[in-house]
Formats: sequence, C-alpha cells, structure tokens
Amino acid sequence: MSPPDVSPPDASPAAGQPTALPADAMIVVPVRNTVLFPEIVFPITLGRPASIAAAQQAVREQRQILLVLQRDPEKIEPTADDLHRVGTIANIVRYMTSPEGGHHLICQGVQRFRIAEFVAGYPFLLARGRPLAEPEIGGPQVEARFLVLQQQVGDMLALLPRVPPELRQTVEATSAPGQLADLAITYLDAAPAEKQDILETLELVPRLDKVSKLLAHRLEVLKLSAEIGERTKASLDTRQREALLREQMAAIQKELGEEGSNKQELADLDKAIGGARMPPEVEQAARKELRRLQRTPEAAGEYSMIRTYLDTLIELPWAPPEAKDIDIAAARRVLDADHFGLDKIKKRIVEYLAVRKLAPEGKAPILCFVGPPGVGKTSLGQSIARAMGRKFTRVSLGGVHDEAEIRGHRRTYIGAMPGTVIQAIRKVGARDCVMMLDEIDKMGAGIHGDPSAALLEVLDPEQNATFRDNYLDVPFDLSRVVFITTANVLETVQGPLRDRMEIIQLSGYTAGEKLEIAKRYLVRRQLEANGLKPEQAELDDAALDRIIEGYTREAGVRNLEREIGRVLRHVAVEFAEGRGGQKRIGVDDLEKMLGPTRFDNEVAMRSSVPGVATGLAWTPVGGDILFIEATRTPGNGRLLLTGQLGEVMRESAQAALSLVKSMAATFEIDAGLFEKSDIHVHVPAGATPKDGPSAGVAMFMALTSLLAGRTVRSDTAMTGEISLRGLVLPVGGIKEKVVAAAGAGITRVMLPARNKRDFDDIPQDVRGKLEFVWLDKVDDAVAAGFS
Repeated sequence: MSPPDVSPPDASPAAGQPTALPADAMIVVPVRNTVLFPEIVFPITLGRPASIAAAQQAVREQRQILLVLQRDPEKIEPTADDLHRVGTIANIVRYMTSPEGGHHLICQGVQRFRIAEFVAGYPFLLARGRPLAEPEIGGPQVEARFLVLQQQVGDMLALLPRVPPELRQTVEATSAPGQLADLAITYLDAAPAEKQDILETLELVPRLDKVSKLLAHRLEVLKLSAEIGERTKASLDTRQREALLREQMAAIQKELGEEGSNKQELADLDKAIGGARMPPEVEQAARKELRRLQRTPEAAGEYSMIRTYLDTLIELPWAPPEAKDIDIAAARRVLDADHFGLDKIKKRIVEYLAVRKLAPEGKAPILCFVGPPGVGKTSLGQSIARAMGRKFTRVSLGGVHDEAEIRGHRRTYIGAMPGTVIQAIRKVGARDCVMMLDEIDKMGAGIHGDPSAALLEVLDPEQNATFRDNYLDVPFDLSRVVFITTANVLETVQGPLRDRMEIIQLSGYTAGEKLEIAKRYLVRRQLEANGLKPEQAELDDAALDRIIEGYTREAGVRNLEREIGRVLRHVAVEFAEGRGGQKRIGVDDLEKMLGPTRFDNEVAMRSSVPGVATGLAWTPVGGDILFIEATRTPGNGRLLLTGQLGEVMRESAQAALSLVKSMAATFEIDAGLFEKSDIHVHVPAGATPKDGPSAGVAMFMALTSLLAGRTVRSDTAMTGEISLRGLVLPVGGIKEKVVAAAGAGITRVMLPARNKRDFDDIPQDVRGKLEFVWLDKVDDAVAAGFS
C-alpha cells in the first residue's frame, strides 16, 4: 500500500497570528503500541511535544482527534510515512496533567477513519480522509460466528482471574457482532500489529473469523496454564509462593520441550571442578552445591548465588605451588636497583629470603615495614616479589572498619562476596604470591566488628593454613602466601596483632640520600611522565639540592618528586610551543618555576635572645626541630604553658622549672625571681598538637637561659628527658631527629649519653656534618649549651 499524499497547507498564517486549522482535517495523534476501537474508552499518555500540542489544540477547539498506530514503535518523531492508513476517531473525555509534568488523555473511540492525505505546515500532523461506517450485514454466516465468539469470550472470562463484573455485564449486553469483536480484541493480549489488522478489517465475517482465531489460541494457553496449576497444586502443602512459581516454570519448560537446556553448562562446571585440584573436603562441598544447582530452575534467585559461589571455588588456586629457587645474589641486585640506601632493611630482607630458600616449608615471620610516608615501604614489597619470582598483590586496609572485609560475608546475604584476602588471591591466581597489607595502622573498629581481630588468624603462621572465609565456608591454605604489612605508626596497631609481626623501622632519608634517589629514579620517572627525553632536559645537582632544602621538608621523597615534576612541566610547555632546545636547569631557574623558597634557616634568628632553646622532635612523617621560648613577667610565681602541649610535655615543663629552682644557686640565679615573676613557656606552631618527654632538656635550657640572662648557642639543638635529680634520660627517634637537625642547618647536637647505642644508625654523611655532645646530667648541657 502506497503512503498517503501530503498536501500543502490551506492558508498561510499572517505574521504573529496563530495558524487556523482546516475544518475538514483531523488532528492526528500518533500512538506507539495502542490501538483504540470504536465505543471503547481508553487512557492515553502523551510524551512527545507534537502530540501534546495536538491534544491541547483539540481541547481548545473542542475537536475530535484521530489516533493512528505508528509502524515502528521506536521512532521518536514519526512522519506521515511512519503511520498506518486506518485509525480511530476519538472524543477527548478528559485531559489531565500530573504533578511530575506528564500529560494524559481519556479517549472514547467513535468510528474508524481511512486517511487519504496529510496536511503539512502545522506543528503537528493533520489528515484528510473519510470515516468508515460500521456495516450492518446480517444473515446466518454473521449470526453463527457471533454465537461462537460469545461462547469464546465467556470461556476466556471464566479462566481469567479477577475479571471486573462491569466487563462481564458489558459483554453480555453487547448485541452487535462488530462491537463484540472490537471489545474482545481490545482486552485480548494480542500484538499491536494484530489489533491494527482487526481495525483495518471492515467486513464483519473476516473480522469475526480473525478475532475468533486469536481467542482460540489464547484459550488454549489459559487452559494449559490451569492444567499446570492443578498439576502442581498437590505440592503446595509446605511450600510458599516462590516454590509454586518454580514448579510452574518447570512444568512449562517440560511442555515446551526446554527441560535440561542448561545441561552443557552444568557439565562444564562438573569438568571444571574436577580440574581445579581441590582438596577432598572442598571438592565434596563443591559437588554438593553443583547438585543443588542442577535441581534449581535458572529463573530462581538462588541459581545465580550458587553459580557465583561455584565460579569462585573453581577460580581459586587450590593446587600446591611449584617450588621456586631463590637466587640470593639476584635478590641483592634487585633490591639495589630498586632502592638507594636502606642498607639495614636490605640486609634483613636478604636474611628473610635466605631462610625461605633453605626452609621453603617453614613458617616465615610476617614482616611489618613501619615508617613515614614516601620512604619506599610499598615498593620494597614489590622488590621482594621480584626477588622471589612471585606474583605481587596489594590490599589496602586504610579505612576498613568491617570484619567482613577481611573474613568475607556469609552466603545467606544478597550480594555476599569473599573477603579482600581471598579476592586478592583469586585475582592474582597464585597461592604463593607476595601480598602486601597496606596501611594496617589505619583500620578502625565499628558496629560490624573489628577487622584487626580477623587479621589475627590471617597473619598467624600457626593458624592460617586452615583459614576459613565466611563466604567460602571451607578451609583455604594461606601458609604459602608471603604477607608483608606497612604502617606509618605502631601506636594504633593492636597489641596482639603487633605481636604476630616482625617490626622493621624505615626512617627518613638524609639530604644526600634524597639527592641520589632523585638522580637515579625520580628525574627519570618524571621525564617519562611529562613526555620529555633525557637529552631535552637536565637538572644539575645544585638545583636538586636547592629543591630538597628550600622547597621540601619531609622524611620521604613524594613532595620532592612533585616539585621535580613541576620543574619539568615548565620545560614541557616550552617544547610544546616550539621554543624548546636542550635545557639545563640550574639554581637560578628555580625561582621563576617554583617561586621563592618555602623553608628558610631561621635557627640563628630564633636563638639570638635569652630564653630560647632549639629542641628536636619526632613526628610520624620524620624528625623536626622544635623551638622552646620562655619569657618572664611580674607576677606571683605561676607557670603558664601554651602551644597545644600534651599532658606529658606539660609535666616535663613543670619538672624543668622545679629542677632550675633547686639548682638556682649553682647557676647564680636570684631565688627571689621565682616568687616575684610569672614564667610563660611557649612552643610555636600552636595549631599542631605536641607531646612526649623528649623536650625536657630543651625546656630546662630555655628556663635557665631566661633566668640567668645567658643565650643558648644558635648552632645547637638538643633532646632528652630529665629527672628531678638532674639526670638526662634516653629518648627514641634519635636518627630522625639528628637528620632533621642537619637538614635545618644545625651543626651541634646534644644527646643523652645512654643513646650512644643509636649512633651507628645515624647516616655517615650526617655524622660528618655534626658535632655530638653526650649528656649524662643537665650540668653537661649548661656547660656545652651556652654561648
């Protein structure tokens, strides 16, 4: 059938005036999957702007509309060629808008209409044509078909559940054959194309035959459904509705000949279980779940849960790993190539690898690398994996506060999955991998349990050979996994967990080590990251030294790498703009690229007056220098402490003042000053919390300097705890503190004599820059500390 013609508009509207619609044209509203028949009341939802405009125009002018089915329901903006030739004239009974902005019509079909042509030039479709009158042909042929159709409709209503009484009454009251056919096809779940065919069939006999044929097919389906329902009704005693639906699905599959359609899939699973080399206990559990899967319909929600569980079991590496020889010399080369310095750490790692080489089945310790950010903890784990020839996987534990993250969820929950340890092993595909548990100090307990407690079994060599994940519910051997953990601080790691690990401290790098690391690794890495070649850009040693000392102050090298990247990005811009040439970056180029230096040597300025002493402090990100300032004002002997000091540091200040009072005569201090003055001790950087006993010597020197009127040497920094007997007690973090002092321009450090045992830990190049004064008593500090 050729598409209808499109005629030009009857009149061109004047500028600014609304277009007048032709009186003999029908307003067309295309519909996607709905066919309206005469005498039928049906709701229509409008979504397209053209359809909304057409319906609103019809309401304004109180005109009828023409509902026409479009050929392709996916077409967004149908044209005249996309619509059928026969539609239905309808009255708009009601026009409604919803709060969400939707537009809805309630329409009543009036008469069939055949389109002759479409009228163009309007914001919506208009069509001309002729109404199709309902034929009034009687006779035995029509009457016989009418009686058959009545019987079929009655049988269908008897089989359908929850049929409205009004529908039954309407069917019984319908005496016109054509109207009954239209009513039956309206409520029959036939395809839109089938309904459109009935709409276009005007003659009664063919129309009744077509509707009767569709009803006969639908009746067979309904009878078969009722038969299946009767067949499964006997098994409903203890089953709930879900079980009934499964039985019905199984019966339907049997009737359709689709029973056992997933046999190949189940056979593949059975073969995969046999080839996974599972332990007998695990294979027995897997085959039990496979038998459950065979009895479960594919449409059931439990089917996918069992299938996912079996896939997880199959993909895990159950087979014992092959023994791999560890080349100790190659391991040394790998560690030296990947990391500069860290000699003690490398020595301990080589010892660890040697033990694993000689006793591969032995229970190796769990190594825990503890140190500030950016010192190479994670990359050390990767180097160990390379040296051992094993795969490496990393599990981040920062922010984990749910025990199920480690031990997995039970399979009774929707969306259950294994814990992160099992997931990592499944992903890496090796049971003897090197697994790094990163940021173990950042875990926290919550209402869902304590993940640290779950890690106790994972990290215990005596227990992890039979680790049982809640999701797997079968034991999995973790004893061949090489576990390595990292942390910034140990204080937040629980005691039982810390007891299961061997702690290896990684302290901050010295300026010389940072320079070598930058030359060997960081510059090359940033050249590649910024698309530059080594011959295009080069940073000399002086420039790198200036970046280390003037633009960064950290224990690691992360900020140093960022600053190098900033410098090289300036060079990359020049090359991208065509201004590039071989660029050698020196100290003089840094200020215009990075701005003025951020860190200055202010020790001499801060120590040039009495009452100021330079202390040394340890922080989670390395060592730092700490200024203790004291001043005296008229008062009645009070001690005022500021700078957000912790309780231990406040007690150190009290002890220092008491010690100064007891030794006032020795240091030629007027004892009356204590009663007539208030003493204020302040530690700058007041926004930063500070605590610990190691500032005792510095506080004692600041108070002695203030009250004796003597200046502490500006090139000297000190650390150590004091007692009321004047003894200087040992403290921790000596290496980090001494490295920080050297980096800040200090040339002399005063340390507790009992910390001489830590002298060998101080890098050789730092020892060469500093003069060390060892203190047994505070008298030694006074003798060496004043100008």
